[in-house]
Amino acid sequence: MGTARSDGLEIHYREFGAGRPIVLVHGWGSDLEHNWVSTGWVDALQPLRRVIALDVRGHGRSSKPREQARYGYRAMSRDVLSVMDHLGLERADLLGYSMGAFMGVCLLADCPERFTSMILGGIGDETPASAEACVAIARGLRAEDPASLADPIARAARAFVDANPTRDLEALALSALEMWPQGHPLELGGPALADGDVPVLIVNGSEDHPYVRSDERLVAAIPGARLVRIPSTDHLSTVAAPRFRDEAVAFLRH
Repeated sequence: MGTARSDGLEIHYREFGAGRPIVLVHGWGSDLEHNWVSTGWVDALQPLRRVIALDVRGHGRSSKPREQARYGYRAMSRDVLSVMDHLGLERADLLGYSMGAFMGVCLLADCPERFTSMILGGIGDETPASAEACVAIARGLRAEDPASLADPIARAARAFVDANPTRDLEALALSALEMWPQGHPLELGGPALADGDVPVLIVNGSEDHPYVRSDERLVAAIPGARLVRIPSTDHLSTVAAPRFRDEAVAFLRH
């Protein structure tokens, strides 16, 4: 394990295995251990790649700034490049889920030359209602007594992050408020998405609403991209689904 510097912050990472590198970028409220190690992803990828998993700023063992603007997807995507630069990696594959996938779209548009392929899971457009959920989420994270929360969105978000001992409630509240309204991958990527030649696999759960309403538009905007939907899974259950790992491994092999 080690630490890289990114925008003055310390970004924690771990390495596993050897060979061609792949960088793993976790989802909001999680960290590299919960998103990638305990779900079996590292074990599945280690025979194929040198696996580098990082804790994005505000998460895990990385720095947790108190400025909301530092949690935009594009700002956070610099953490990936900083870890790669720290390790001397000119290019790598990337696997990102949810927050990590939105960060991947930014990287695909801004510096496609740094990536040999991308697997982006749990991604699509927020709706006005889902984007507005960040207010309830922040309220839930800032509540002194979680038992007092009546809003199911606030209650679920608090229970999710409280399961992770490394969580910082205020950092996660700030990141939710900044990130959720930015959740439009075609806008994040812009016209540059159509210019790249990086192989891309997009994976969503068939019940991952609202993202499955718009994932086909994202696939159409990226030349050669392929979409896989995992049956009977939602946003939280897709990341640990064996079918997701199988599809990722097959994609990386070919």
